[in-house]
Amino acid sequence: MNDKLPEPTHPESLPDIAPEPCAGYPPALGESALWTDAELAASREAAFAHWDGESDVWLFGYGSLIWNPGLPTVEAVRGKVHGYHRGLYLWSRVNRGTPQQPGLVLALDRGGSCTGMAFRLAGVGAIEHLDVLWRREMAMGSYRPAWLPCTLADGRRVDALAFVMRRDAASYTGKLADPVVRTVLGCASGRYGTTLDYVSRTVEALRESGMPDRALEALLKRCQAQGGR
Repeated sequence: MNDKLPEPTHPESLPDIAPEPCAGYPPALGESALWTDAELAASREAAFAHWDGESDVWLFGYGSLIWNPGLPTVEAVRGKVHGYHRGLYLWSRVNRGTPQQPGLVLALDRGGSCTGMAFRLAGVGAIEHLDVLWRREMAMGSYRPAWLPCTLADGRRVDALAFVMRRDAASYTGKLADPVVRTVLGCASGRYGTTLDYVSRTVEALRESGMPDRALEALLKRCQAQGGR
């Protein structure tokens, strides 16, 4: 999902050097601001307006949530959603990059389908954990919380909360050319490590979970050769 992890896990960074000139990078993103506590609370309350406060909650993880959920989930199972696909569609100016050299993280964008991990969070006492999740995923409001029909590996169907890319957000990348991705993998590093580490760990976690993302693996293979560490 997004790259806002509760605690840094990989403090390594790339050398602080300017990347080779590349058309389209760095992007002109303008000013950014973290959402206030009031904005975060209002967003969460709107997303859970239908919730009774006791029923268990399903979450759909498609990025870092797969290998670092950061929540006391009571069940984790493979799942699939339709109508959205996973891609590097979000510029990261803090956790996997900087304002001067933004990194990239994954987001769900319209079209296709996506496999990931569905996590069940106990409803009782969930609010405090959802607050943590909101600070992780919604810190700049680049996502839209959405309840998506999710088919679990055992055939069950649930409505799972997912964080979908807002195409009107300044941090939305659109489809990037390989040279831009290659440049980012070679230079972008932020509070929680490099974009390269983030993508590599997600590719590895998906493969280990039995649901490899061939497109993401191919992108990493194409762009890592000249842009890796």
